[in-house]
Amino acid sequence: MIEFLWVPFLACLVLTGIHVYLGLHVLARGIIFVDLALAQVAALGIAVALLAGHPIQSMAAYWYALVFTLGGSFLFAISRTHRAPIPQEAIIGIVYAVSAAVAVLVLDRAPQGSEHIKQLLVGSILTVTLKEVGTLALLYGIVGAVHWAVRRPLLEISFDPPAALSKGRWIGWWDFLFYASFGFVVTSSVQIAGVLLVFSYLIVPAAIAALLARSVTTRLALGWGLGFAVSVLGLVASAAWDLPTGATVVTTFGVFMAVVAAWLGLQIFIRETRAKGLIALNGVAIAALAAIALAGLLLLIFPQMDHHLA
Repeated sequence: MIEFLWVPFLACLVLTGIHVYLGLHVLARGIIFVDLALAQVAALGIAVALLAGHPIQSMAAYWYALVFTLGGSFLFAISRTHRAPIPQEAIIGIVYAVSAAVAVLVLDRAPQGSEHIKQLLVGSILTVTLKEVGTLALLYGIVGAVHWAVRRPLLEISFDPPAALSKGRWIGWWDFLFYASFGFVVTSSVQIAGVLLVFSYLIVPAAIAALLARSVTTRLALGWGLGFAVSVLGLVASAAWDLPTGATVVTTFGVFMAVVAAWLGLQIFIRETRAKGLIALNGVAIAALAAIALAGLLLLIFPQMDHHLA
């Protein structure tokens, strides 16, 4: 199993590294579905390439997707800097819905269109090669280096827009740089991981980290750790139960989100009931509950792994 999963695991780590960072920007800007919209625009570009006779993994399909995604990035950059009667999030939702509908219409005319729709949604990360992972790591390393070099204006525009305006930042230019690099990452990711997995790696770790920490550095560290843990559990569970890998990893992200939300809700409940003098649960009791829940999860996973390996 280790020999079979280690290359997909490396791909998941590469996705985690860049998408968690970009996800922090996305949450701070309040454009939660921009990744999903740009991923769907990239999928539309790939669908058009398929109709033109190019395979999904070909360079031609990649350039089709990149051109479509840069067009969407330009639209989103303009929609933020120019006042419009509808909010930017509505524009993002419209772009996603229309792109998804047009992609379905295009793929309906392509041979084996239903299979291509499934691949664009959940990807084929199990079949990724070491060369593809290396190429992704190089591309994302370049994007990360660019973002590191201009981190001050980008972080300021995302997390403190009034300060950016007061300093005379050219927000339209920086927004286009952000969206263009963002679209470049999404285009590269969708071909391997699919729309849903790309969206999950972007939003879920960043959202959970935002619930647990305040500083950008701490959120980034937590998001990377969560992406690592979900990648391991999701890949192992998909192999143990013979499930679709992309869908399993996305579901694992959802389970982690639910667990963290339940944990925070329990803490709020305990604080409120303590304040009212109703109960007095201490940290040891909370830790015991968490240990029981974790043990139950392990009992569900590892017997299935043993059965699979046998």
